[in-house]
Amino acid sequence: MSFDPLGYVLTPNDGHHVWFLDTRMSVKAGSEQTAGAFTFLEWAAPAGFAPPRHVHHQEHEAFYLLDGEITVECGDRRWTAGPGDFVFLPRAIAHSFVVSHGPVRGLQITSPAGFERFIDELGRPAQHLGLPEPSQPNVPRLIAAGQRYGTDIVGPPAALHAPQPHTPDEPADHHIATTTP
Repeated sequence: MSFDPLGYVLTPNDGHHVWFLDTRMSVKAGSEQTAGAFTFLEWAAPAGFAPPRHVHHQEHEAFYLLDGEITVECGDRRWTAGPGDFVFLPRAIAHSFVVSHGPVRGLQITSPAGFERFIDELGRPAQHLGLPEPSQPNVPRLIAAGQRYGTDIVGPPAALHAPQPHTPDEPADHHIATTTP
């Protein structure tokens, strides 16, 4: 595998593989390869995985789901996304998600680049294919690293629950392309 500034091709097993929290992140392109434009990675997470609610102050984040299903909270909106669905999470809006049917596998792009440095600092090299054993995150370390990379942890992870009825003054829950497991 080679990250060549003149162009390159990576096989499915190529890239820098990191176990980050309870996920597997495979970095396919980062700051060095894109002149800081974006980070592109393939990721996988087990059913029930949910990062804490957080705000990226520097980058936009987007997911394209290949397998599984996630329920996403972005600001006061909520969606469910499955295979073939695209999720865009703008910078400066608090968001989280939970893997509602998994494992989930998807593609992620953050722009500008730099997210790969955050996961590298908090993660560890993947020891084998697949997901790591579940573990409890070191929350103080996560908060401190987040601050260094322009991400604030602002609340607990998203949770699976039935949509609540809304009043005309509240936004309705949104649902897209739910798939059956």
